[in-house]
Amino acid sequence: MDGTVTDYTSAALVNAAGFKLKLTSKCQAPFYIVAGSESGVNNLSELKGKKIAVSQNTVIDFCVDMALQSVGLNQNDVQKIEVNKIPLRLEMMRNNKIDATGLPNPFALIAKNDNCKLIASMDSLGYTVTGMGFTEKAIENKSENIKKMYAAYNDGAEYLRTHSIEDIRDILTKDLGFPQALIEQVEIPAYTEAKPLTISDSDLQAVIKWLADRKLIDNSFNINELIDSNLTK
Repeated sequence: MDGTVTDYTSAALVNAAGFKLKLTSKCQAPFYIVAGSESGVNNLSELKGKKIAVSQNTVIDFCVDMALQSVGLNQNDVQKIEVNKIPLRLEMMRNNKIDATGLPNPFALIAKNDNCKLIASMDSLGYTVTGMGFTEKAIENKSENIKKMYAAYNDGAEYLRTHSIEDIRDILTKDLGFPQALIEQVEIPAYTEAKPLTISDSDLQAVIKWLADRKLIDNSFNINELIDSNLTK
């Protein structure tokens, strides 16, 4: 495999471990902080003292911490529970075993349809935390093919900006797992052309600081080793 869609947290961890994966562009994949229907939580401030399920040291853990930080809370103000599998986190919230968790779509939309509350999105908090990455070897040997892939990506983004949900119904249900009954509720992000990451990207810097504070990567980690900004041009 030459490339992947991933999150900044995972990309930095594998890079620090010696696997030379480079992030080549941002992606627009929202994550949500979702509260259970009977949790009594209606906003981020009300998460204090509540049980929040996370997959430790992953992008969901980062998202939860940034959401808490936005209202002056930290991880010591909540009860974090380790639950790695996304469907299990959703099921636990449905059954009132936890008060809240972080979810991507379609799970966040399914939770909303079950009367759970989407109390924040990473978009609303100003964070973009996913990207596309390729191995150093692929970048060296297949850069022209990767650039063609990005040209196709940009065509896809344009298609999504100019077409309705109905035009991509089959993709949403068959490929992405959205239930048929929820298709009318789907909101497609305002996808833009692929954008490169830079060393000054504030979201990437926030992830690197978060990982370093947890001693998951060294303080001397070089962001330049993690990005390649030349392939989307």
